Order: sequence, then structure tokens, then C-alpha cells
Amino acid sequence: MVSVAKTPPANTDFEQWLSTLSTSWSDEQRERIKQAHHTTLVAHPDNVIGLTAADLLADLRLDHEAIIAALLHQAVSSKALPQDLVRQRFGAGVAVLVEGIERLDTIGVLHQRGLHNPTQLEGLRKMLLAMAQDVRVVLIKLALQLCRMRSIKQLTEPEQLRLAHETMDIFAPLANRLGIGQFKWEMEDLALRTIDPISYKAIAKALDERRRDREHYINSVLEQLRQTLDRAGIEADLTGRVKHIYSIWRKMQRKQLPFEQIFDVRAVRILVHTVAECYSALGVVHTLWKNIPQEFDDYIANPKGNGYQSLHTAVIGPQGKTLEVQIRTYEMHQSCELGVAAHWRYKEDSKTRDLAFERQIAWLRNLLEYKDAADSDELLDQFKAEVFQDRVYVLTPKGDILDLAQGATPLDFAYTIHTEIGHRCRGAKINGRIVPLNYELQNGDQVEIMTSREGAPSPNWLRPHLGYLRTSRARAKVRQWFRLQDREKTMQAGRQALEQEFQRLALKLKQVDLDKLAARFNFCRPDELFIAIGNDELTTTAVASALQEQILPGGRPGGLGIVRKDKAFVPVARKSQSNDKDTGIRIRGVGNLLTTIAGCCKPVPPEPIIGFITHGRGVTIHRQDCPNLLNLETFHQERFIDVDWGLEDALYPVDVQIDAYDRSGLLRDITWVLANEKVNVIALNTQSDLEKSTARLRLSVEVGDIAQLSRLLDKLSQLRNVIAVQRYTQ
Repeated sequence: MVSVAKTPPANTDFEQWLSTLSTSWSDEQRERIKQAHHTTLVAHPDNVIGLTAADLLADLRLDHEAIIAALLHQAVSSKALPQDLVRQRFGAGVAVLVEGIERLDTIGVLHQRGLHNPTQLEGLRKMLLAMAQDVRVVLIKLALQLCRMRSIKQLTEPEQLRLAHETMDIFAPLANRLGIGQFKWEMEDLALRTIDPISYKAIAKALDERRRDREHYINSVLEQLRQTLDRAGIEADLTGRVKHIYSIWRKMQRKQLPFEQIFDVRAVRILVHTVAECYSALGVVHTLWKNIPQEFDDYIANPKGNGYQSLHTAVIGPQGKTLEVQIRTYEMHQSCELGVAAHWRYKEDSKTRDLAFERQIAWLRNLLEYKDAADSDELLDQFKAEVFQDRVYVLTPKGDILDLAQGATPLDFAYTIHTEIGHRCRGAKINGRIVPLNYELQNGDQVEIMTSREGAPSPNWLRPHLGYLRTSRARAKVRQWFRLQDREKTMQAGRQALEQEFQRLALKLKQVDLDKLAARFNFCRPDELFIAIGNDELTTTAVASALQEQILPGGRPGGLGIVRKDKAFVPVARKSQSNDKDTGIRIRGVGNLLTTIAGCCKPVPPEPIIGFITHGRGVTIHRQDCPNLLNLETFHQERFIDVDWGLEDALYPVDVQIDAYDRSGLLRDITWVLANEKVNVIALNTQSDLEKSTARLRLSVEVGDIAQLSRLLDKLSQLRNVIAVQRYTQ
């Protein structure tokens, strides 16, 4: 039967109750608890639930902030006490706990919407834990839920049923998983009494004795068994329990048995050190009491499929009452309680296993057992960093729960709902507010996707650095869409994209051997390369980076140098080399020479370069197709010198031109992108056209190679109001 709840401390007895608690709170912390109680009395005098919850949490040895949050919650939720006042009087720590409890209250609203199928219920439980940034929030919520169940008779009948189903579906399983048996069994019994009062009363009558009497019986059994084991020289820890009414009802339903055939109404557990001692203890039990043959199971020799190991036997105990005895080693018990064979897993009939989730629950239960540790604050901080960081739980507009990878975006959400929803997605709302499609979803977000009648994926969605899609499943669907489009159109689109990339980088496609470039990516022909680009299976940035291996045959650093002769490029034999530490240019056949990057073309690795010996300024480094070299090569061919790129980590200046519609904050956004990409700005020049409301910005920046430049241009082109971004050459 349901136990009688401990009466919460009355207002006049609060200080006496506080003084009787065996906690390590300081005088200052106790004073803050008294202040919270007084504040609640003023704002919300009828705070029985808060007081009872505080008493339960004190039994769990939670800290003073959790007690204060439990006391204040009812006043805050009823709007009698403002959140700002809580933060002002009791600090940020308490305020965060109270806010966290408020967030978890939405779980009940979602449950009301009819989310009663097993998948959605499991999602609700996981979402509750994921939404709680502090493990104490979950424990406070469980205590408050139990207190509401204790006072359920004060509610209307529909409200009673709603609260009972919510408790049975969400909170009792969570208490079970966290190992808080004292919460679990009372929640289940109270819920069963509300949902199925006829079955509850029938089982209670069949028990035909008060719980206190049954507990007294178990204690006498434990004492008799302990003495017998001691005489046999078996060192063991003994625990006992009386099976609660819901557990009896559940077993009767599951096995279709009458009450008389339930032999584990009363049970004893024996923990020993070795497997041999398990069987020795079994012999002692069977010698002491007559066993029921059909009720013996050896899960040590024949473990369950989930790895569970233990000896189970049923005997006729003192006074002719049936008694179940479980015998296992400490290691088996640890595995059973916290490992892959955890008790809650087979009790809850979970048909799908989430190993990562199970490990996180085990970690949580270990944390709960670490009550008196001096560094418990550190462990609570660790909870925030370690638990449920790989998944995010979000809601559809109808309240259904979706489980996505951490970092998922509204676009990932859309493709999870349906492929066509993803293809036609044109915008998203989070909790009623429009957000970018690369917004990172947070636990508890309600996501609404805005679609067009007809639509197609954007190639930008597949650019990793733009962050539109984080899940491989969504990316695969987008790639498949592009593959299904017209091959010729895709090929032309790919060629055009590559030409645009080269033009933006001030390169020329005709100077590249497309057959070799295609082979670099394992394609037989350039057409296949263009199709891959058109399908966004290959980015133009990756192609631009690969040019280094073609333009510099030896790869970077140290490819063959080239000089201009009769308007053609010819290889020059490799000779001794020296490095210039300032520019990262490698000059062959000579000692250290002063080198400078030409201001006219400003080459960047891996573009082919050539050196021109000047009077008094050392060697100036040009691109091989620099227009300023056309006249010089006719009259000063002897002053050309073979050079190539040298240092890996050298930086090179390059000019970038940005055309945009002028707006407030444009320059700030540009500098944010530059800072985020770790690109140094050497010079900046801006021009505004007031009539057209446009602006042109020219930046001189330092980059390491073409790949970094391409990535930078991509990021800048995504800024709001930007019309075009390209490399600028004189």
C-alpha cells in the first residue's frame, strides 16, 4: 500500500526542522534557506508542496541552493514572485535552478498533447534530461512531482488522471533510471491508485497486512539469514524489500498470473565477493528454508541476453510466507545497477538500445552516489559539459519530438521530416521567431519550416564552412537531388562554377591542364569533374587548392621553377637553393637575395611565379601571366630568374574587392569574418555611391594560399547586402 507521506514542517516548526537535518550546510547557508522560506510565506503562503519537496531533497543530501529553489518554485510559477527578485536576493545559482524547473514544466504540456506512444515517451524523458543544464534541476523536478502526487486528491478527476499518467509515463521511469527507488515506487503506487483503483485495492487487500508489518517481517528474515551465513563463514551484505503494489500488479499483468503465484512479494538480496560464495550462500538458503523448484533461475551460468547475472530462488520462509532471494557478487551488482544490464532496462521493456544514452545514465547515477564529496561542485559543472552533448531534442509545431545530432540546423530538421520539405525549405521559425537556416538548434526549440510551392536545394547548402547542413543524411539527400538533374545542365553549371571561381581568384582556366586536374580527383575526363562540381560532390575551393599540385609539379614546397623564353614556359634544372624568411620565396642558383611581392599582380601560392631582378630592390616576384612582364621579357630576358614557393607557413598580400549595398554595420560584419578566419588586414579603402546606395571596399589582406583566399571570398559573399566579392588585380 502507499506509505503515509511525512508531514511537511509547519511554518512554526520550520526552524526546528532545519536544525534536525544532518547536513554540512554553514550557518550562512541555513540563514539563506530561512530567508527563502520567509519570502515564500509572504508571496505564496500555501506552499505545502515546496516544503515537502525541500524535505525530500534534504534526505537526498542535496545542497542548500537546491532546497531554496524547491521552496521558491511554487511562488515563481504562480507569478507571485518575480524571477528578477529571486536572482537579486538569492543569487544567480538559485535563479538558474528555478528557471530550469520552469523549463521542465513544459514537459507536462507536451505529454498532454497525446504523446503516449513508446518512442515519443522515450523522447520526452531524454529531452527532460537534456534540457536540464544542472542535474539538481532534474532531482528537484522529481521531488516536486512526487509531492503533487501525494496531494493529488485535491485536484479534479480529469486533472488527477492527467497527473497520474504523466507521472507513470515520464517521471517514475526517470527516477528508476537515476536509481532513486524511494521516489520511483511511491510515484508508481500513487499513480496506479488513481488510474486503476479497483486493481490497486484488490492487491492491497490480498496482501492482507500493513506495509510496516511486512517490513518488520523482512527485518526478522534478514537477521536469521545473517546469523546463518556468519556460522557458515560467508561474509555478505544483506538487503531486503517488500515489493510495492504497482510492481506486483505489473508482474501479474505481464505473466498473466494470479496474486497467489507471485512469489517475490517479499525479497532478500545477498551480495558476496566471489562466484563460489554465491553458490555457497544458495546452499545455506536452501538448507534454511524449503525451496520452490520451479522458481529457481541460474543467471550466473546462463546470463541473460543483456549480460545480467544473478542467482534467483524462491523459498517458503518463516510463517509459511513465500520469499524471493537474489544472490550475486558485488561486481555483478555493479554491472546490474550501472552497466549494460541495468535493472531499469529490462523492467521497462525497452525494445531499442541507445548505448550512448545508457552510458550517460550510468554516469548520472554514479554522480548521485557521490553525495558527500568535497568536490561535488566540480562534478556538477562536469554534468553540464559531459551529459547529452551529442544529441539535441526539438519539437515539431504539433509537439512531436525529434532527436537530432548536436549542432543540427533547421535545414537538417526539414530533411528529417521529409525530403520534399527539405528541398522546398526557404526559411525557418524557432519558437515563433525567424532565424537563419544555419542556426544551431537548442534543446526544447520548437521548429517551424517555411516552404515554397516549388523549390530546389541551393548549392551553398553543401558548402561545409557555411554550416547549413550538419547531418550526413541531409547532405546525401541534397547530393542525390543534384545527381538526378539533367546531366548536360549539371556539367555546364559545374564548368561555369569553376570558371567563376577562377575569375573571382583572378586565375585563367585556359592555363590549366583540365585532363590532369580531373585525374587528380580520379575522374577520367574533365566533363566528369564538372558534373561532380555541379552536383556539389566537389567544391570549387577544393579544386582551387589542388591546382598547387598541377601548377607546381613537385608539390609545395619546392616544385620545378619556370622561366619565360620566347613567350613560353620551360622547366629549369634544379640547383642549390636558399630560403628568404620574409617572403617564403625559393631562389635557385644564388645566395640570399632581397625579394618583394609585386604590387601589380600580388601572386599567392600555388600560382606560377617568376622573379625579375631590379636595380636596388632585389628580386620582384610576379605571376607568370602578369601583363607588366610582356614588354620586359623582350628587352630584359636575362634579368628573369627561376623562383618557386618555399615556406609552408608564409603569408602573402592579396587585394580583395567587395561590392555591396551600403548599410549600417557592413564594415563591422566584414571585419568579423576576417577576424574569424584569422586573416590579417594590411590596408582598407572604401568608396560610397550615395545615389545608388552602394559601397565598394578594397582590402589588402595576408593569406597563406589560394585555398584560404577562396574560403575567405566564400564567407564574405554570404554577408547580407553583399553583391560581389573577387580578387582585385591592377
